[in-house]
Parts: sequence; structure tokens; C-alpha cells
Amino acid sequence: MDIVYIKSLEVETVIGIYDWEREIRQTVNLDLEMGTDIRKAASSEDIDKTLNYKTVTDRLIDFIEGSEFLLVETMAEEITQLVLNEFPTPWVRLRLGKPGAIPTAADVGVIIERGTRG
Repeated sequence: MDIVYIKSLEVETVIGIYDWEREIRQTVNLDLEMGTDIRKAASSEDIDKTLNYKTVTDRLIDFIEGSEFLLVETMAEEITQLVLNEFPTPWVRLRLGKPGAIPTAADVGVIIERGTRG
């Protein structure tokens, strides 16, 4: 299985469990890997025969900016389900980080895999 990926996508959203976090927008950072087969696109040079990372990115930005979550775990589950349900991929791996959440750490978050690798 081939992988189409998006790396270090930064999006502002409402995320957190504390009252002050519910009143501001914070940046989340994500890396997304999506299983696919690129051979048809490669042989035809046809963007419609691939998993279009621009289309996925636009959808993720729209979803994340318009959402509010308490936990990064919930956001991660929702993102992976969105990708699996709306795009032609059987498998995704997501790293979702919340930089600045811990002052002494560059980033904290979760890494999850969902779906079936072929």
C-alpha cells in the first residue's frame, strides 16, 4: 500500500478542558498518513485518480476550525473517522499535537491508527 501524507498542518480551534481554554483558539498540529494505491494516478497523470491531499487538507481545516473539543483524543477520533468516511482510503495514521499545552514540552498529543492496512 502506498501512502499519501500531510505533514505539520497547523489549524486554530477551541480545544481543552479548562474554562480559559474554552474562550480562546489554540493551534493544533497534525501529521496524517493515508493508505492508497497511486499507480492509476501515476500512469495517467490524472489528479482525479489519486487521493488528493489538497482536497483532504481543505476539508480538515474546515472541520477543525469549525469544531470544539475538550480532548485531543476525541478530536483525533473524529478526524480519522471523517477521513475514512469521506475519502478513498482504507487506513489512516494521525499524529495530533497540542503545542504549548505543557510549558516545558515542545508538543504533546496522541498518535492513532484506524482502518485496515492492505
